[in-house]
Amino acid sequence: MAVLEPPPLRHRNPFRILLQDLADERAAGVAYPPGETSFSLTRTKRFNDEPLPLLLECYQRYGPIYTIRILHSNVVVMLGPAANHYITVSHASNFIWRESHFRDLMLLLGDGLLTTDDPYHRRSRLIMLPAFHRERIAAAVDTIARETELALADWTPDKRIDIYVWTRRLALRVAMRALFGLDPDGQTARSIDAATLFEQALAFYAAGYQHRFIRGPRTPWARLQHASRELDRMIYSEIAERRRSGRRGEDILSLLLDAEDEDSQRLADQQIRDEMMTLLFAGHDTTTSTVAFMFYELARHPEVAARIIAEQKELLSGGEPSAEQLANGELAQLEMTLEETLRKYPPAWIGPRKSLQAFEFEGHTVPANAYVNYSSWASHHLPDVFEEPAEFRPERFTPEAKAALAKGAYIPFGGGSRTCIGMRFGQLEIRTIATAILSRFTLELNHGFELQIRQMPTISPKQGMPMIVRAR
Repeated sequence: MAVLEPPPLRHRNPFRILLQDLADERAAGVAYPPGETSFSLTRTKRFNDEPLPLLLECYQRYGPIYTIRILHSNVVVMLGPAANHYITVSHASNFIWRESHFRDLMLLLGDGLLTTDDPYHRRSRLIMLPAFHRERIAAAVDTIARETELALADWTPDKRIDIYVWTRRLALRVAMRALFGLDPDGQTARSIDAATLFEQALAFYAAGYQHRFIRGPRTPWARLQHASRELDRMIYSEIAERRRSGRRGEDILSLLLDAEDEDSQRLADQQIRDEMMTLLFAGHDTTTSTVAFMFYELARHPEVAARIIAEQKELLSGGEPSAEQLANGELAQLEMTLEETLRKYPPAWIGPRKSLQAFEFEGHTVPANAYVNYSSWASHHLPDVFEEPAEFRPERFTPEAKAALAKGAYIPFGGGSRTCIGMRFGQLEIRTIATAILSRFTLELNHGFELQIRQMPTISPKQGMPMIVRAR
């Protein structure tokens, strides 16, 4: 018997969702905040392709809460520290994730931590928390370091690499070991190309909104379904083998297989699959993007890289950082660089929600059943919160500067009860990878490279991150 069943969606058919959205909007008992509420395919395309300038322009015009119409429906956007805290902490119970604009993620992830609401979300989080205790995370340093060394083995001076593609494959290998206890070179893992399949699946969310409604062969939806089936084959095969053999380890799959609630009920295979798919996605995608964006900025700011390297020489004396130093973020220059990277490029760039009850914020009303989004990406680029936000300045995150930030100003991992459960693991992985690279190489951007960003649904470099390896 399943521990809990997530609440059913009102609709799964995209056209019925569209009709329900229009009905909810007509039935709104209170007015929406002011904003850009006329139908506009140009605005919709702009939001899909390049949302940050649009969100910031509307903030300048309307303030911290406004409405924009995306395709057929109004969306309330709330930006800034107070808005972030309102949605994620102080009034979080008035918002649900499951019926938000990101409901399409359930096509890939199912009913995992990312796509469910309380009480199902709370119960699932409690089951998985032991796997993310500080001691368990610190114990993963050896695995991450070993896989990083293997991945760096063929780096030579003047070699051209795509650091984004390279990190995705590395992070997936780490995730397979840490999440599944799988040997990424073993038969099960080698039977599919997980990195390519995730790229194929996530491309669905980068497609234009109108294209996501279409079902049929050779559509983005069909490619998503194919990738999901192939990934399922790997996950369900490992679940079945573990149940059959009784084999267990220190990985998260073992924890989920043996987890019980207070009534001794265990998770069904489908629930385990959904949580593992969610962790596979979140456990490699955010690391991949953050490492790529970090080295993009370090290539453009060699003085920042020089400070990190000088700190490594001073504190490590040519040796490797300890698990404790990496887990606790004790390399201050690296830590400030990581936090500034996450400020400029928070992977989970938007927090989609739907309101349960009508509410008021900053003098404006918002109806029940309204789409309500906060955006860490836009909030991190507000000049009244971060001076000259487009500039890359790690010194924003000295202990004194961090202490002075308003509550809700910096939320790269979300907030409240939905703060990313794998946050510490992801930070540890990024620190370990970055330290290993910086200790022996300098990465240069290809001449003429211009960064373009896509949202699929996390932000990432649209054309990858091609770089040239130089010996240090």
